[in-house]
Amino acid sequence: MRSQDYDRLYLSPPHLGRHEMNYVHKAIEDNWVAPAGPNITGFEADICAAVGVPYAVALNSGTAAIHLGLILLGVEPGDEVLCPSFTFVATANPIVYLGATPVFVDSEAETWNICPERLREAIVDRIAKGRKPKALILVHLYGMPARLPEILALATEFDIPILEDAAEALGSEWEQQPLGSFGRVGVFSFNGNKILTTSGGGALVTHDKALADKARFLATQAKDDAPYYQHSETGYNYRLSNILAGIGRGQMELLPERVKRRRQIFDWYREHLAAVPGLTVALAPEPAGSRANRWLTTILVASPDPENHAPAPTPEAVRLHLETRNIESRPLWKPLHLQPLFAAAPMYGGAVCEDLFARGLCLPSGTAMGDGELRRVKEALTVALG
Repeated sequence: MRSQDYDRLYLSPPHLGRHEMNYVHKAIEDNWVAPAGPNITGFEADICAAVGVPYAVALNSGTAAIHLGLILLGVEPGDEVLCPSFTFVATANPIVYLGATPVFVDSEAETWNICPERLREAIVDRIAKGRKPKALILVHLYGMPARLPEILALATEFDIPILEDAAEALGSEWEQQPLGSFGRVGVFSFNGNKILTTSGGGALVTHDKALADKARFLATQAKDDAPYYQHSETGYNYRLSNILAGIGRGQMELLPERVKRRRQIFDWYREHLAAVPGLTVALAPEPAGSRANRWLTTILVASPDPENHAPAPTPEAVRLHLETRNIESRPLWKPLHLQPLFAAAPMYGGAVCEDLFARGLCLPSGTAMGDGELRRVKEALTVALG
């Protein structure tokens, strides 16, 4: 059959619920349409309750949250910031905004997050070169908790503050503590493809009131306390609108339900794809004590067998076959040290994340999917790899 014979099955589309319009209508009725208003205050309170932190600042993107977070941690031109290579470019771009240099670190094979052994190697080597890193950006990729005990211990040992990029990890936990609450600053994304969305938006969270106040000040053009427009620092137009915060309020009511469904989808794939030759449902085991939100289910295609002269299907061939069935899939993140933008940045390791990129795909994982749509993905994969 042709691709147009099927409805499009997207990777992770927005899934609105029952109450978002109530908050949006209220904002319009009350004429609260600017980046201020009761929905923002309420949304920030909802985030604090979900993440277990006292302070949250709603912003217009997760990227803005990372940018402000690095400023709060004192990153300046000429500094270096540790960062996993295996992540979306938005994790590292704000480092460049500030005139600093990313120092990339390889992943470990279990969670795909930053490798503690390589991280220690990077820290020791940068210090030996007289370049002690100013901060560490810790990412929880695809909602999977990183190896937090080891990473937190390293940060303490070398006195390096952590910015916790939990953009993909809302609803994930380590030892029953929500991700995003472990760093000096945490960030979330509410982009359209995330587990909850405000269409576009993000948040910065922290246990430190002074940092939250500073983030809010910088996000509203750094306007000094004066009756006229006076500015002593560079500010940014980063606050979330009251209307979009209303969408967020309705979405936050659904967080437990959305996490439960993503985990069910992952379990379905793991069970029903187990017998499909040539692939592994990846990121299957959760580290002891952790709970992943399973934002996206991922697969790894088997490496070519030198004993088998028949060419093995590549992830790109699988992706293109899924497209013939109107099913969206995407490669795993291309490591940042392989990006032309970061060609000159230091890199420690690289073999693990390069192999993951060469063999991996993300599968449709939206919470509105039913079993019929999941079967459609399985059937297409079986043909592609058969």
